[in-house]
Amino acid sequence: MTVKLRHVAMGITGASGAVYSLRLLGELLAAGIRVSLVISSAGRLVLREEQGLDLPADPEEQRRILGELIGSAAERLTCHGEKDFHAPMASGSSPPDAMVICPCSMGTLGRIAAGLSSNLMERGADVMIKESRLLVLVPRETPLSTIHLENMLKLARLGVKMVPPMPGFYGAPRSVDDLVKFVVGRVLDQLGVEHSLYVRWGNRSAS
Repeated sequence: MTVKLRHVAMGITGASGAVYSLRLLGELLAAGIRVSLVISSAGRLVLREEQGLDLPADPEEQRRILGELIGSAAERLTCHGEKDFHAPMASGSSPPDAMVICPCSMGTLGRIAAGLSSNLMERGADVMIKESRLLVLVPRETPLSTIHLENMLKLARLGVKMVPPMPGFYGAPRSVDDLVKFVVGRVLDQLGVEHSLYVRWGNRSAS
């Protein structure tokens, strides 16, 4: 069943896959969803290396630059600093409807699994778990160690959704963008956000 989300918290870590995070952010905003975004310092580094996007640490400047990139939908975007524990997502009294961390590094995933909250992103994830709200992680690492797998299993047993960026090929993708859209579409599926980013099994084409 598709649930209409009003507010989603989103985290971007330093794992490879910045292209997924930018596309996901744009899709959430275009769907009319308010997004509270927190980017780690390593996440900003990877955005620069992989996407040529140089974001400063200042949240207002982040919002301005992302707004220019995304367009008018950016009016629904709020950016927060890594240590901004005054942000609403840091409290169970004001949690978002859902949270997604895309991409999610193994370090961040491990600290969430351990119940640590060294920054706003980890605290936000902790809030989602304790408040029994939807948390979606897009873990990006290869190969996976036993520690990584055990941490993911621990979180999955708590109800956290794991969506590793593994593109499907049954839709006959013709470009890297098609592969990105498949992964982002699968993340949106877990969030219950309607989209037409990829060809679903049994269909000939996506609209």
